[in-house]
Amino acid sequence: MLYEFLAASGVLALLTMVPGPDMAVVTRRAVAAGRGDGLRTVAGITTGLLVWGVLSVAGLAAVLAASATAYTVVRLAGAAYLVVLGVQALLAARRGRRTEGTAEPLAVPPPAGHPWRTGLVSNVLNPKIAVFYTGLLPTLAPRGLSPHTGMALLVLVHAVLTVVWLGGYVLLLSRARAFFARAAVRRGMERITGVVLIGFGLKVATAQ
Repeated sequence: MLYEFLAASGVLALLTMVPGPDMAVVTRRAVAAGRGDGLRTVAGITTGLLVWGVLSVAGLAAVLAASATAYTVVRLAGAAYLVVLGVQALLAARRGRRTEGTAEPLAVPPPAGHPWRTGLVSNVLNPKIAVFYTGLLPTLAPRGLSPHTGMALLVLVHAVLTVVWLGGYVLLLSRARAFFARAAVRRGMERITGVVLIGFGLKVATAQ
């Protein structure tokens, strides 16, 4: 059972470390608004994972995974949200450029919306988590445990890995705060994360 648990944890670690919309959202919040906002965004993302975990253990997420219509609705809603975040980033960079030469120390305004809610919504509207939790996660659960217990354990492991990985990433970004505080750098990061978020949104919208 220990070997199966370690193998499952390894798969979850790889899933966590692969760059995706979560990292793009965290990058924007941490760079534009600081470590506190970045960590609160990570907390929102982790809460979203736990929501999907509860739904998966309860069997409700399987309905979404099995229904093409439900999956499409959530997928398009999630894609639209990512595109909106991306457009907001591009507009923020544009507004920041217009304030050049003013007395403001930072020319790019902070992102709109509460960071925790931003992380939560971006993750809850990611139907691929539901598909992963209902399709692959049950096969990774240690056989020595009941299905529900095994699933719950792996969901908690995934949540912990997410906090450690994305939280560490935020702390790394905060160490370079002075660099990212430069208006030109922040505008550039807003443009990059804006394009990346829109790209992820289009990718999610066209995924089958």
